[in-house]
Amino acid sequence: MTFKALGLLCVLFAFYICVPVPGNIEEPWKVRALDAFIKTIDFVATCFENAGIMKYEEFVSIIFKLDYTDPLSDEHVTVIETAFADIPVRLYTPKRKSEMPRRAVIYIHGGAFCFGSFKQMSFDFLNRWTANKLDAVVVGLDYRLAPQHQFPAQFEDSFAAVKFFLQDEVLTKYRVDPTRICIAGDSFGGTLAAAVTQQVQNNLEIQHKIKLQALLYPSLQLIDSYLPAHRDNEYGLILTRKTGIKLISLYLTASETLSLAVLRNQHMPLESAHLFKFVNWSSLLPKKYRKDYVYTEPVLGRCNHSLPAFMDIRASPLLANDSQLRNLPSTYILTCQYDLVRDDGFMYTSRLQNVGVQVTHDHLEDGIHGALLFMTSPLHLHLGLRIKDRYISWLDKNL
Repeated sequence: MTFKALGLLCVLFAFYICVPVPGNIEEPWKVRALDAFIKTIDFVATCFENAGIMKYEEFVSIIFKLDYTDPLSDEHVTVIETAFADIPVRLYTPKRKSEMPRRAVIYIHGGAFCFGSFKQMSFDFLNRWTANKLDAVVVGLDYRLAPQHQFPAQFEDSFAAVKFFLQDEVLTKYRVDPTRICIAGDSFGGTLAAAVTQQVQNNLEIQHKIKLQALLYPSLQLIDSYLPAHRDNEYGLILTRKTGIKLISLYLTASETLSLAVLRNQHMPLESAHLFKFVNWSSLLPKKYRKDYVYTEPVLGRCNHSLPAFMDIRASPLLANDSQLRNLPSTYILTCQYDLVRDDGFMYTSRLQNVGVQVTHDHLEDGIHGALLFMTSPLHLHLGLRIKDRYISWLDKNL
C-alpha cells in the first residue's frame, strides 16, 4: 500500500509539474517544481480530510513546522524569543554599538491566518537580514492561528503586541527611536499590518505613531471574490482561488458551506451595499489590469450566514473610509502579476494616493504569490531575493 501511495504521489507531482507557466517567469522549472510540491500537499491534505484521517489544516501545519528554526544568534545579530503582552515575538538586535537610538521594524508573517510563524526559515532569514543591513531592531510577531482561533484573534494579538512595543519604557529598553518605526507584513500578514497601522494611527490614546508601513503582496479585502486577478489566477501558481477561499473560510467561521457562497461571490448581506464603492475595481484599477472584464456588483443577500467580519476593516482594510486613510503613514506596496490578491494592492494604492498618502508601488510583472517563502536553500528563487532587496532598499531610504 505504501508503494502504491508513493507511486500515486509521483504521478500527481509529475502532472502538476507539466502545467505550463507564463513565459516571463524567471527560473520556470524551479517555479513549476515548487508549485507542483505545494499543490500535491494541498491534494494530500484534502484527501486526508475527506477520509477522516486528519483535518486539512493539521496536515499542512505539519509541513510548515518542518521549516521552523531556533532563535540562534550570529556574529552580527543577537536573537532572542520573548513575549509582548503575552504574544510570542522573536527579537533581532544588532551587535554593533550605536550611539543613537535605532530604527525598528515590526514584521507580521503571512500564512492565510492558518499557518506559519516567525520561526520559519525564510522569515528568520528576512528579519535577521533586515536587522543587520539597516542596523535596526526587528520584531518578528506571532499570533494565534485559525481555525482553532478565528477572527479577530489574529488582529487582536498583532495589535496588542504592537501597542505594547510602542510604550515609552519598552522603546527605551530596546533603544528604539519612537519616530522611526515601520510595520510590515506579507500576504495575509500584510492584511494584519495594514489593519494594525490603521488602528494605531487613528487611536488617540497611542502616543507614538508609525512612520512607515510596508505591505508585500497583501490581501486587503474579502467582500468581492471575483476581481480580475481572481479570474486571471483562478488556477494560478502557488495559490489558487479555491484554496484561498477555503483558508479564508477557516479563518472566519466553522461553517463548511461558506466557501461555496464565496466561490459564487454571493456571500455578502444586503446591508453591505454601501461598501462596494471602496473596492470598485472599475475605477480603482489601471486599465491594463481591468482588461476587457465588465464590472458587476456581487449578488447580495443570498447567503444564509451573515458574518459581520466581512464588513470589518480589521479583516478588510480596504473598507476603511477616506478620513481613516488620511492619517496613514508613507506606504510601500508590492504586488505580483501572477497573484490572486494582486488587485487588492493596486486598489489600496489608488485609495491612499487619492487622499494624499505618499505611496511607493512596486509591481513585478513576473511575480508570484508567496515568493518570500523561497529565499533560502534548497528552495530559493531569485524572485524572492529581488523582493527582499526592493523592500530593504525602500526601508533604508525612508525609515
